[in-house]
Amino acid sequence: MDAPSLEVPLSPPRRASRVKRWVIGVLLLLAIFIGLAAVKAGQIMAMISAGETFVPPPETVTSTKAESFGWQGTRSAVGTVLALRGVTLSAELPGVVTDIRFENGATVKKGQVLVQLDTSSEQAQLTGAEADAELARLTKDRADKLHAQGANTQSDIDIVRARAIQSAATVAHLKSLIAKKTLRAPFDGRIGIRQVELGQLVSPGNPIASLQSSNPALVEFQLPQQALAQVKQGQKVRLHVDVFPGESWEGDLTTINPEVELSSRNVRMRATVPNADGRLLPGMFASVEVLSDASQQVVAIPATAVLFAPYGDSVFTLSEGKDAAGKAALLARQQFVRLGERRGDYVAVTSGLTPGQTVVSSGVFKLKNGAAVVVNNALAPPVETAPQPVNP
Repeated sequence: MDAPSLEVPLSPPRRASRVKRWVIGVLLLLAIFIGLAAVKAGQIMAMISAGETFVPPPETVTSTKAESFGWQGTRSAVGTVLALRGVTLSAELPGVVTDIRFENGATVKKGQVLVQLDTSSEQAQLTGAEADAELARLTKDRADKLHAQGANTQSDIDIVRARAIQSAATVAHLKSLIAKKTLRAPFDGRIGIRQVELGQLVSPGNPIASLQSSNPALVEFQLPQQALAQVKQGQKVRLHVDVFPGESWEGDLTTINPEVELSSRNVRMRATVPNADGRLLPGMFASVEVLSDASQQVVAIPATAVLFAPYGDSVFTLSEGKDAAGKAALLARQQFVRLGERRGDYVAVTSGLTPGQTVVSSGVFKLKNGAAVVVNNALAPPVETAPQPVNP
């Protein structure tokens, strides 16, 4: 009897279907990836193409014309206000304060008694010394009469004369001591805050009060040695102090030091300024301008028109032209300049510009050479040679 045969069944159709699905999925993913890559590449190419043809919009700026001004030549410096005469009063001899005859900050006259020290001891000695001097004078007179009659010798005359001179000298010495204990104002001026009180014992050199005469006032400042060619005595000087903004004082340059300081190569100078109202006080910081006798023509523009840079200062001039798209536009051209004196909101241009040229007055920091601009002068700030700042 034959044994029954065992048959192995083939792989089920399910397995083949699974492989097919995997292959289809991979192909779909590849297709999606390729499609996304193509879209992205198209976008990048479009951006590159747009960037190559992009024309930036014109910048809004303000403009002005370079003007020719007649500026009076000046030399600026910083200085210090000084008193015409100033001294700290002090006692020459020791003593006790018995009288104070001035008020703090008062105006005093030359010779006015300010402080009196105790002189009772000197006064008592002076009384005795004057009596001795009177006796010595009478003795001398009698001796002279007797000598004329031949009743005494020349030696006697010499003794009594020496005695009279010595007595007179003692009186003069005591009067001098009393005078030195009476402190008087050495000149007209304004006295400061007193530093002594009644009954106080003062020693020689102890400060009593400060006395300042500040009409006219002196202003001391320094200028570089190069200024000696343009500055001379008698030139007008204008003074400003921060305490009184908007106000100025005018005076004359009265002193030029005859030597140049080795450390700074500067020359010390002094000006005399009328100060009838006494508002200029010694020690004040001051801005000084030495005015030239003649004016000079300069080309000036607002300082905001200058693009300051380490490699050189420049401005942007305006001219008609075509932008990157080939359209007519107003273009800004960078032009290097050399600057001179600055006065208020203006700065002088010594080279690089001619009067009448139009320049960008504000907004230069956002420009580059050849940039298209639009001018809107309604936004232009005011420009003055002597601006007056206003505190909010």
